[in-house]
Amino acid sequence: MITESGYRFTDYVPPKTQQQASFDSLLKIFMQLLTMTSGDISQAMQWLTNLDRRYGLTNENYGIGNFFDDLKAKGYLEEKNSSEGFKLEMTSKIERAIRQSALEEIFGKLKKSSKGGHITPKTGVGDEPSADLRSFEFGDELSQISMTESLRNAQINHGLTDFMLTEDDLEVVDKEYKTQTSTVLMIDISHSMILYGEDRITPAKKVAMALAELITTKYKKDTLDIIVFGNDAWQIQIKDLPYLQVGPYHTNTIAGLELAMDLLRRRKNKNKQIFMITDGKPTCMKVGIKYYKNSFGLDSQIVNKTINLAAQCKKLNIPITTFMIASDPYLKQFVEEFTKVNQGNAYYSSLQGLGHLIFEDYKRNKRKKL
Repeated sequence: MITESGYRFTDYVPPKTQQQASFDSLLKIFMQLLTMTSGDISQAMQWLTNLDRRYGLTNENYGIGNFFDDLKAKGYLEEKNSSEGFKLEMTSKIERAIRQSALEEIFGKLKKSSKGGHITPKTGVGDEPSADLRSFEFGDELSQISMTESLRNAQINHGLTDFMLTEDDLEVVDKEYKTQTSTVLMIDISHSMILYGEDRITPAKKVAMALAELITTKYKKDTLDIIVFGNDAWQIQIKDLPYLQVGPYHTNTIAGLELAMDLLRRRKNKNKQIFMITDGKPTCMKVGIKYYKNSFGLDSQIVNKTINLAAQCKKLNIPITTFMIASDPYLKQFVEEFTKVNQGNAYYSSLQGLGHLIFEDYKRNKRKKL
């Protein structure tokens, strides 16, 4: 079609991007496999090849070899010279992409809830504007009203001939809370996290990566420390999460709590909290330079010391939220006692619901004084 001014309009036909589409789709699968293999590139590529053979992920124009070359060309993988020769390693670009993928997978489908749905008698109004708009509610400041959107709603709702602006037409710019929160995330890496044919460590890693990406991008004033605990407990960095593996360990919850308390003691924020992901009972503690272990039931020595640490956290105003990936009745009894002493929270979650629970609890705690 040609207009009077001489412009020609035709149907837009997007260019064929089969190669790019194939790379993007394969990259999503490859990142999932890297998480499952704890960053083992060779194993992940073998699994991807097997999946391609079974499900036909590639075509005659773009194969696994092309995908592998693109991974290096686009900066997702790099070859480094070591004592053993050239070794292929993941770059920071793909580590970040894995965290972003985990964030989208776990938190991407959650909707923003309305104000007031928090377990606290007092709410703050916030003091940092965000990009989110919502309906006007009693108590909102006049300065928050978005006049452009409100007038637009009035025109749609009442028309131009009998124009009026009512409370129902008003939209306001929501505000973010600048309150800083320091969080320690504890992840159980004992052997039971892969027992009975169930991979529990991969969902735990995904949740940790998603939470880390959420905090570092949306709540930049907050802090997140990540601890893993087996026979001992130690701190890891966010970039280490894709490589995290379960070991032949018992569950030294005591060491994890002691390290978490030590890390939070150094933080100057008043709002502090501990998230603990575990699937079993505490079975180990260190006495001097030796380990005291008992995997048969709930050992009173280990349990009592764990409960005492929960009480200490309570005195320091550090709530502990336990995400128990198990449903054994005697484990529930222990968690209930642990939670009661700390006055924290406990959830008995399936692996699929773990991310949503942690997200909601983190958001809820940000909106109340811990």
